[in-house]
Amino acid sequence: MLENTTEEAAKYGITIEEASKYVDQYLIPFGINIAMAIVILIVGKIVVKILLSIFGKVMAKSKYDEMLVDFLKSIIGAILMLFVVIAAIDQLGVNTTSFAAILAAAGLAIGLSLQGSLANFAAGVMLLVFRPFKAGDYVDAANTSGTIKSVGIFTSMMVTPDNKEIIIPNGSIYSGNVTNYSAKETRRVDMVFGIGYDDDLRKAKSVLLEMLAADPRVLADPTPQVAVSELGDSSVNFVVRPWTASSDYWGFKFDFIEAVKLRFDEEGISIPYPQMDVHMHKNEEPIAKEHL
Repeated sequence: MLENTTEEAAKYGITIEEASKYVDQYLIPFGINIAMAIVILIVGKIVVKILLSIFGKVMAKSKYDEMLVDFLKSIIGAILMLFVVIAAIDQLGVNTTSFAAILAAAGLAIGLSLQGSLANFAAGVMLLVFRPFKAGDYVDAANTSGTIKSVGIFTSMMVTPDNKEIIIPNGSIYSGNVTNYSAKETRRVDMVFGIGYDDDLRKAKSVLLEMLAADPRVLADPTPQVAVSELGDSSVNFVVRPWTASSDYWGFKFDFIEAVKLRFDEEGISIPYPQMDVHMHKNEEPIAKEHL
């Protein structure tokens, strides 16, 4: 075996001593450096995972918003892993100063080519810092209405009432108006009911107030408002404005509209609708008069 190795070394003009010296000076140290770099990557990844877990528990105890915690964890995790990678590269003997300069230049080039993505990233940070909404809130943003499920680094996920999932760039949300229907615990329900001009106005108002008082979802404070808002073309219109818990808003509104129709029918109170009266004149064409 030694003879074969000697013959191979002699074939390339390398003596056994030179080959042994090459192995000792270059191959073994380089192998050790590679092994150490791999160890740094593995151990670094484990340490980063542990640190992120501790950070998440601390933030959870401080009752910070879950979306903000996840966002910060992703940013901190990326930064820590970058340091781990640089440490591993440094272990291989690569000049990390030059590497950092190359990384900075590459980052500048990428930043110029991804200006829109960086704008979404900045908007995501601002959304999580100022928190105009949180997960579970029903909002109207970027010309879309739905329940917020999550806010990511670049995009936010919203689910519409008919269960469609919509991914919206954070920049589109932050650059426009955001209406948060879940921000307050109570909401005012605005409804309009019309009665005929021949109906008893006081009776209709009394019935509406009675129905509001009988519904446990209607809050006593602020006081529900029932008032004549308009003398329309074919009806006297009442504006009805009770307050309910935000969670009861739609259920109450749908139930109350149905209940008003049924109760008005029982009380003999009419709800006018657009009609057309046709007047016939002798020796003249019919003249149509529309009641709007």
